[in-house]
Parts: sequence; C-alpha cells; structure tokens
Amino acid sequence: MQGFETIWLPGLDHAGIATQVIVEKQLLKKEQKTRHNIGREKFLERIWNWKTKNAGVIGDQLKRLGLSLNWEKQVFTMDPVQAKIVSQVFVNLFEKGLIFRDESLVNWSCFLRSTISDIEVNHLEVDGSTEINVPCLEKPVKFGKMFYVGYKIADSDDEIIVATTRPETILGDVAVAVHPLDERYTKFVGRKVYHPFRQEDIPIIADEFVDMNFGTGAVKITPAHDHADFSTGKRHSLPILPVFDENGNITNISNDFQGLNRFEARDLIVNRVSNMKLLRDVKDHKMLVPICSRSGDVVEYMLRPQWFVRCTEMARRAVNDVKQGNLVIEPKNFEVNWFDWLENIHDWCISRQLWWGHRIPAYLCRVEDKEQWIVATEMDLARKKASEILNVCEASIEIEQDCDVLDTWFSSALLPFSVFGWPNRTDDFSKYYPLSLMETGHDILFFWVARMVMLGTEITGQLPFKKILLHGIICDSQGRKMSKSLGNVISPENVIEGIPLKDLNQVAKDSEQAGVLSQNELKKTLVEQKKMFPEGIPECGVDALRYTLVSHNVKSHFINFDVQECYTNKLFCNKLWQATKFTRIYYDQVLKNHGVEKLNQDNIGTMDRWILSRYSHLMQVLNDSMEVYDFHVATLALKNFLYYEFCDVYLETTKRALRENEHNIAFAHCWTLITILDKGLRALHPFMPYVTEYLHRRLPLLDRKYSSTESTPWSDKNWKKM
Repeated sequence: MQGFETIWLPGLDHAGIATQVIVEKQLLKKEQKTRHNIGREKFLERIWNWKTKNAGVIGDQLKRLGLSLNWEKQVFTMDPVQAKIVSQVFVNLFEKGLIFRDESLVNWSCFLRSTISDIEVNHLEVDGSTEINVPCLEKPVKFGKMFYVGYKIADSDDEIIVATTRPETILGDVAVAVHPLDERYTKFVGRKVYHPFRQEDIPIIADEFVDMNFGTGAVKITPAHDHADFSTGKRHSLPILPVFDENGNITNISNDFQGLNRFEARDLIVNRVSNMKLLRDVKDHKMLVPICSRSGDVVEYMLRPQWFVRCTEMARRAVNDVKQGNLVIEPKNFEVNWFDWLENIHDWCISRQLWWGHRIPAYLCRVEDKEQWIVATEMDLARKKASEILNVCEASIEIEQDCDVLDTWFSSALLPFSVFGWPNRTDDFSKYYPLSLMETGHDILFFWVARMVMLGTEITGQLPFKKILLHGIICDSQGRKMSKSLGNVISPENVIEGIPLKDLNQVAKDSEQAGVLSQNELKKTLVEQKKMFPEGIPECGVDALRYTLVSHNVKSHFINFDVQECYTNKLFCNKLWQATKFTRIYYDQVLKNHGVEKLNQDNIGTMDRWILSRYSHLMQVLNDSMEVYDFHVATLALKNFLYYEFCDVYLETTKRALRENEHNIAFAHCWTLITILDKGLRALHPFMPYVTEYLHRRLPLLDRKYSSTESTPWSDKNWKKM
C-alpha cells in the first residue's frame, strides 16, 4: 500500500517427530498396529496421505484468514527440489569438516526409539513423591524420591553413602566421586568401593564438579546416562556401561534384570539393595523430570552414534552480527537469550531414528573387513567415492544408506535461501535474498532462527535476514498456554464461524477416535469446553479474529486470547457497516438535484476540520507504530478514531445540516464523510481486509483512480493543521 514490492511465501515443514507420532497413534488406535508391523514403505505412504489432507486444511485456514501470500511459490520441506538442496548442503558442510559422526549422549525417547531435540523435552518439576504415567506401562511410575545407598569400601568396614533419584542406573556405575576439598572423604580418594551387582571394585575419584552440599556429598558416576557423569568419565578415563537399550529395557549388563523395562527393574533393584542391607534411607526430593513433549515418555540420556554439526565458529559469527548491529532482534531483551545460547553452544545432533524425514545422504560402504562412511548426494556417487578411498572396484562394494533422517530444524534452517532457487543465482535469489524481516515465535529463537542465521551465513556468505521480530505465545483467556493436555485449544475456524457446545464436544470426540487426543486429554477438553464456552463460541468472523490478535502487544511474552474480546471487535465491524450505510444514504439525499462537483472542501466547517485533523494525527500514530511493530498501538488508535471520534462524534454532527436543508454545509459534510471513510478504510485494511474491501467498493468515491483498498495509497499527510 506504500508502493513497495513485497513477497511472502507460504510453506510447511514436515514436522518429523510430531507427524510420525500422530500417524502412528492413529494406526494404533484404528488397527492396533505399530509402524514396525506394516513396514517403512507402507507407513510412509500413510504419512504422505495424512500430509496431503492436513496441508490442505492448513492452506485453507491461511487463505481464509486473508494472508497476502504468493501461493504460486508454495514450498514444502520434503518437496523434491527442497530434498535435493538439503542433501547438497549436508554434503557441503561435511566436506568443510562441519558435519561429523560420533558417539555422544543424546536425548532419547524409548517410546519413539529416537533422539529428540532439546525443544521437544519438557522439564516437569515434581516436589516430592509424584506418580507419572509412562507410555506402554500399566502402572504409573513414582518420581521425586531420593535413595541413599551404601557402597562398601573395599577391604574395609567403612562405606560411602551416595544419593540418587535413579536407582536403576546403579547397574552402570563405574565410580564414586567426591569433591577434592571435602575433608569427610579425603582419606578414601584413590581407594575402591565394591559394586553390589557386578561383584567388582570401582574407584573413588576426586572431581571439582561434585557439590559438597548435595545429598551426602558423594555421587555415583554413570557415564552412559548422564551428561555430567559422561564428562567426568572422559576426564578420568572411566569405562562406559550402558544400562538401557533403545527400548528402555535393561541390557546384558545384568543377567538378573536383562530385558526388564527400566522402571519395572527399578523396584526390583531397590528391593535387592534393601535385602543386601545397603539401603540407608529414602526421602522425598524436589526434582525435574525430562518428558518427551511428543509422546509423554520419560527421556533418557543415551550414548548413540549420531551425526553432528560443529557450531562453535558459526555461533561466534551470529553473536558478533547482533553485537555489531548487522542483525537486529526485536524485542531487544531477547538478545540476552541469543548470547546465552550461542556463547554456550554444543555441537548440534542432527540425526533422528525416525522414518519420516530427509534420509541422511551418508552411506556405509563395506568390503570384506573394511567399512567406510561416505557422504554423497546419490548412492552411485557414494559407491564411486568408496572405490577410490578403499582402493577396490565398485562392484565389490556392499553399500547401504543410513536409515536415520535429519532433524526437521536442519531443512527448515535452509528455507530463506532454498525457496529462491539456491544454489543457482536465480532472479528471485538476487532480488529477495537476504530477507528484510523474519517474524516468528520467541520460543524457537534458538531452534530455528539461530540455525537459519548460522547455516544461511555459512552457505551463502550473507545473513539470511536483517531483522528478527519475535511474537509471544498465544494463551487462553486465563493466561494458560494452549495445549491438548490442558484441553484449552481453540481452532480459528470455530471462532470465525461460531460453534455450539455440543458440536465443539463432538469435534473433540472425533479427535480422540482418530488418535489425536488420548482419553485423558479428551476428558480434560470436554471439561474445559463447558467451562470456557457454556453457550458455545459465537460467530465472530475473520476480521474480528485478526483484529483481536494484533490488538495485543505481539512482542509480549504471552498473549491472552479471549473470544469475548473477539466478539466485541465484531461489533466494531458492524459499526463501520452502519457508518458506510449512513454515508451512502447521506450522499444520495444531498445530491438528489446536484452533481458530484458540488462535493468539495470549499465550505468545510469547524467539525469537518476537526475530524480531518484527527485523521492526520491518526496517520502519524499509525506510521510511527507500524515502523516499530507496535500493532496494538495502531489498532487502538484506529478504533478510537473510527468508532468514537468519527462515528460517535463527527457523524452525529452531520445530521442537523441534512435535516435543515443547509446545502453548502451538507455538501462539505458529505465530502468529509466520504473522504474520511475512504481513507479510514484504507488505513484499517491491513488489519481487517474483508470488511474494508467490501465497504470500500460500495462507498461513493470522489476519486475512482483506485478500485481496491489493496492498490490504494496508505495515507495523505497534508491535513495536520486544518
């Protein structure tokens, strides 16, 4: 509307874990089968069908909301073109030494049998003994207990008592650690304790990471399942003994417990320790339990061979770009998060043990007793590379592509340049890259935005965008984050169209039948729906929904959405409708016996000048607030002007001239009414596109140069002193 050329592309990512989980839940619900029962190929076929259906729903929602998107350039992260670019970037980064394969501790969901990203881990705080439901277990598992276990000093009657919240991991203990300055244990450092299950001695070590004030000041070291323990194990060259397999069952580390579920084994191990007279105490303990947000599983830290991206140097550049002002983050207070995350970054695990996603372009090549991982965009290229490295003919090579897929954030991080045709220097790439603005939720500043910055700069040599605008999290009217577990999710179409309570309930029941909601989530949803919408949701329309969302400060940490507020904004739309109808009637009556040339500003009076000057003030507020993304200031100013100053005050003053046949005054009023509505509807158009477009087309315009609000200039600024 200001004459600038803009582009906004619609796109979807494949949401690897979330999509796979929901389709597998549906499979389990409808057919009592898992993905392993039907195989990879058929399972992926089902996911593609699910994607096609739901991508259409999302697209329809976006179109209905009136977003000005270029649908001809719509992208999906697993489109063939995007898939080719993802593979090429992986190869490029590998050849630069920025991608490598290694064994490291990762977040592991035993239910999904996959690594998950940090953003997919919720930390549930429990204050003392608390039962948590874990997938595939009939009984809930107790957390929030601290177990105190005595480790006997070898060749002595002394013992060291260690405290642990995970007694099942005792099976993998390889040392007991104390602080080097802790006088209680100085005499034991260098000696050994007897492991009660493996019947062997393990060392007592001194390390400064130990908190002397936590528990007894002595901690068990299990490098296979704890980050701090893993680091300690590296420093002291300790062995790594995995306790759990990928399913969460006990490994062959113990013949007595092998094959048992980790939490079933816990109770047996505690009983065994007690029978050995080694259980010294059990106390309630406040703790954080890592929960997989996708499955509800308790997350384990597991040692697995994975693919990683080296991030240190890329992160350093991203930090400097913000410090030097090359990249602007709005709101500015999120710079603290940016620096904190990137200055303390670790290598990024990008492999996932899923079926849905981009297969990693890495191939394990074997020849007799030799094997080599080869990274290439295609299998034939990998075979050729392997033959050169292993010095054998291509036909003798047994080759297999890595079954793992890439973290969704990896492919999503490439979108700012991949959507414009990279690696080719297309017209679109030259014209639109880098972007002017990246707008997204503050909760994915690190997981998506930082990675776009790191990979975009590394691959293209340019920042992918110049400015980042972060919006808050949409919550319900009570300030609670919308989630299935709380049952307070509101669908936009229900606000737009309205829906009775019984139909709202039925939608939830259908979701449960489809496997989207669990039975527990359904119960909570039905309770919340009755509490929040006892009479159902009233029809509000698209414009009222849009206006309500931006009438809050989008830069706030949380944005509370209230349907009642949305309905109030529907009444604002009605007010505009009535004002336009009145203006049309006024126009018809004033010009009964006169031509349109009579409508001019020659005889405008005090109230005409007042409303024109108020409009000029409005435009100043709009321009200033839009410049800094204070949309709530803009919407408040628009409503105050159009609803109160124009409709409630000015419009009422025009009725007298019409009633008393004061022609010159009526002509001036009519000109002012049309002018203000014309320009006011334009100003409101970005926020309420449908009603403004509809009313603007029915307005008797003085200047027919512009047939649509979208093609009409934003404002005039020459009435300030009227």
